[in-house]
Amino acid sequence: MTESPSSASVPGHLRRVAEAFERLGRQLHASGSNPFDAVTELALERVPHAAAASITTVVHGRFVTASATDDIARRADAIQYDLGSGPCIDAIVDQTIYQPKDLASDLRWPDYGRRVDAELGLRSMLSYRMNLESTGVIAGLNLYAHRTAAFDEHDLAEGLLLTTHAAQAVGAAHLRDRADNLQRALDSNRDIATAVGVLMSEQKITRDQAFDLLRIASQNTNRKLREVALDVIETGALDVTPRGWS
Repeated sequence: MTESPSSASVPGHLRRVAEAFERLGRQLHASGSNPFDAVTELALERVPHAAAASITTVVHGRFVTASATDDIARRADAIQYDLGSGPCIDAIVDQTIYQPKDLASDLRWPDYGRRVDAELGLRSMLSYRMNLESTGVIAGLNLYAHRTAAFDEHDLAEGLLLTTHAAQAVGAAHLRDRADNLQRALDSNRDIATAVGVLMSEQKITRDQAFDLLRIASQNTNRKLREVALDVIETGALDVTPRGWS
């Protein structure tokens, strides 16, 4: 049987990459905050030539910044959205990677390049499409630098590795959240159905009448429907008196 190589036999660079991605996975699994924040922070760590990083998503047909390491990245994104053109937008739309080495003179995005150079001092970029289709999210990773030709082949490869792994990690976190939300919804529906059954038995009323009583009690007491249902399950009684009434 072939044994896995020990950590000591793995080249230092590859080991650091693996450790960084493992840390990202743990952060996304444990955190209830914006999952893209961990990705942009790791991007600056893994691609040291980047001065700033951001992630663009598409929400209701509009490009928005889901995460940015600083205001410069956020403003650089906003200029693209304002113009409707730029490396990030095109990387997402074209599903590819763009690496403008001199934004000020790049003929593909002349207006964008002139503005980010003049307003923010940014001269080069790396933009990737993140493959998050399984989650229903469209996104792209952007890396910004203040000097021309700041990103080399190593940076390009690091960014590609990060984008690929981050898309998988964010996708897994999204699916976990969706499963958790579904479980909570199922639990809530089960408790409400149980409370309806209790009221039907205790008050000799129909299912619709029992549900209406729960709904009225929820509105009158300014409590969630499930909270009212749990009280009914616990006590067998239902108080529909509005709060503040004696």
